[in-house]
Amino acid sequence: MIFDVDLFDKELPLPATEKWKDGVWDIEAFQNGSMSLIYFAPEGTDYQTPHDQDELYFVMEGSGKIEIDGVTHSFKKGSSIFVAAGQKHKFIGELSGIKMWAVFWGPKGGESKA
Repeated sequence: MIFDVDLFDKELPLPATEKWKDGVWDIEAFQNGSMSLIYFAPEGTDYQTPHDQDELYFVMEGSGKIEIDGVTHSFKKGSSIFVAAGQKHKFIGELSGIKMWAVFWGPKGGESKA
């Protein structure tokens, strides 16, 4: 299967919700078993809360900062970001122009560490 960012860009933002007051900036592109592929192009404020599954972000465009468990990390186009299930995280600062895929997978609580 092929997933085209341009198609998903046209659908965002989804309508605002109580949690996402600036609109919803992610959309599920594909799901198979425990794995979900999410297109994420955040704008405004990131209101994320910890997720039940491990996740891996692949940054396709833009640069910025993500805070994971209170530690700030910089990322740029080409970066990959791992966030374990249950870890507190959010994108901080200017979020405009960022485009990424996020892959969620595995059991609730994450996979056991090797």
